[in-house]
Amino acid sequence: MMYTGTTAEQDNRFSDKEKKLMKVMKFGDCLTKRVDMSKVKLDTIKPWIAKKITEVLGMEDDVIVEFVFNQLEDEKFPDPKKMQINLTGFLNGKNARVFMTDLWELLLSAQDSPTGIPEILMEMKKEEIKKRMEEQERMNEISKKLEKREREEKERRRDRSRDRKRSRSRDRRDKDRDRDRDRRDREKERSKSKRSSTRSPSRSDRKEHSTKKETENNADNNGRDKSASPDKVLSNVQAKLVN
Repeated sequence: MMYTGTTAEQDNRFSDKEKKLMKVMKFGDCLTKRVDMSKVKLDTIKPWIAKKITEVLGMEDDVIVEFVFNQLEDEKFPDPKKMQINLTGFLNGKNARVFMTDLWELLLSAQDSPTGIPEILMEMKKEEIKKRMEEQERMNEISKKLEKREREEKERRRDRSRDRKRSRSRDRRDKDRDRDRDRRDREKERSKSKRSSTRSPSRSDRKEHSTKKETENNADNNGRDKSASPDKVLSNVQAKLVN
């Protein structure tokens, strides 16, 4: 015994349910327009679809993302209202309507573009590239400033090291000069001391010489007094006789 079933398309109950939902649900105005998927580069829109669904759900869900991809790839002219009905159970009514409105506007823009890429995505890509270049320039500028600061720091360290070496060398020269001056002063003192000792007698010698000279002078005076005594006597006698 074989059991056969029917698909949703074959079962009138599903079609009737869809018709009722389409009458009840709210759809974006752009969903009334057809999109020829052969004119659209879907691969450029897939990242946006995955990002948007993740934002709505608050987490990544590859199943729902692939479900959207399949509905867009299976038909040349997919039905956007039907897609919204199918996504309502996953995203809820409001989120499904907002998502499909944004998605269909991108697809319409891509269909009208010669490149098959939505204009807004191209602008976003340009802005992304611009920001990336600005960030790269900013990083390069920071790198240059760091390199300049590092060079300046190296130069300052080198200057400080050179100044310390010069200071030590100057100190050594000053010490050597002071040492030489002290040595010359000591040599001068020794030389002066030697000259004074050879030229002038000592105090005891001078005293002895003076004493000896006084003795000789006294002796001469005494000799003169003795030799002159008879004359003095004769002079005295003659003076008396005259008187």
